[in-house]
This record gives sequence, structure tokens and C-alpha cells, in this order.
Amino acid sequence: MDEMTTSSAALDDDAARDAADGTSEPADGNRGSTDPASAAPAGRDRTMRGAALLATVIALPITLLVAVLAFSKLSPDTPAAAPSPSATTARVQSTTPVQMAAPALAARPATVCRALLSQLPTSIRDLAQRPVSAGPEQNAAYGDPALTVACGGTEPAFPSTDEVWTVNGVCWHLAEQADDAVLSTVDRETLITVRVPGAYEQPLQWLPTISSTIVASVPSGGAIPSGCQR
Repeated sequence: MDEMTTSSAALDDDAARDAADGTSEPADGNRGSTDPASAAPAGRDRTMRGAALLATVIALPITLLVAVLAFSKLSPDTPAAAPSPSATTARVQSTTPVQMAAPALAARPATVCRALLSQLPTSIRDLAQRPVSAGPEQNAAYGDPALTVACGGTEPAFPSTDEVWTVNGVCWHLAEQADDAVLSTVDRETLITVRVPGAYEQPLQWLPTISSTIVASVPSGGAIPSGCQR
């Protein structure tokens, strides 16, 4: 009984010491280390890794920006592209009347030609319209050198094997001459002749606007060649 009392007193003394220094005795009697410094290295490592990651995230865009700026400084200047000519900007040209013949027309062709000339545009691509010396009711001119449009006259004769070209619903025969290209309609009741100066390349490229006006004002007719696409 005295031994049990002594053991109990010893346990009570240990509990009192634990309460005094703020520690507790584990059940197996082995006291673990409670030094807060023992857990510090892991916490510091996580803090340092987080700081390093944040620094990398911030530094990467700045590094890329500096590289781009440095490259732009070192690279040679790229010359600006030359502006392309506008199709709607008229060329500098003469305003003097263009010499054109004005043969007398029968009543029907004269009516058709007046309808055509009243609907022709004031410019064809970058060629502005110019006055003509005679027959403004059947003739028109554009640009300098002058591209001319003549309504009426005698149908041209050409071999049946010659090629014909359909542009915006109008069939044309092309005859190349020394100074210009002569394009004549072959599917209209009244002849329309367009002369394109040799200074202007690809004469067929000047026909779309004229062809659209012809379709709207000049009825089809005559002996239409088989090569014309309708």
C-alpha cells in the first residue's frame, strides 16, 4: 500500500511539472519534441519556392517584351509599300475635243445611239470623259490618249474563223492595228466600235462598263457568230 501511494505521488508530481511548463506526457512515456524550430525548415522551403515561382511568372513576360523591343531595334526598317493606283482616280489628261467623224445615221440607229450615249458613264476606269469634235449624240471619248466609242456605221467584215470575245453579255471582234486595238460588236442591231490606244494594255479589260451600258440600251440582232456565248 505504501508503494502504491509513493507511485501515485510520483505521477502527481510529474503531472504538476507538465502543467507548469505547458507540456503533456504522451501515453507511452516518450515525450516528443515541441520545439517550433523543428518545423521551420519545411515552411521556409515552401515560402521560398512560392516566391521563386512568382518571380518567374513576373519576369517571363518582361523578358519577352525586352527581346521583342531589342529585335525591332536591330531589324532593318521595312520600306512602305508603294500605293496602288486607284481605278477611280482620273489621270491628268487633255480636255481638248477629240477628233471623231459623225456620219449621218438612219432614224432607228440614231435613236439607239442617242440612248447609248445618254447612259455611258463619265469615266471608264481612270479615264475621264472628253468632248468630241462632232456627233456627241453618237460619239464619246475618254482619256489621253483617247479611247473612243462610236455608235453606228457599217458592220466590219472578218473571216468566220476569227475569234470573238464575250464581255459582260456583249460579243466583240478584236482587230489589232499598229497604233490601237479596234473592238466591234457583232451581236447588236446597231454597230458599236471601241478603239483602245496601244498605250493601254489588254484592250478587253476596258470593255466591261461599256458592255453593261450596251446591254441596257442597244438591242441584240444581226447575224450573230456561232462563237458568241449567250
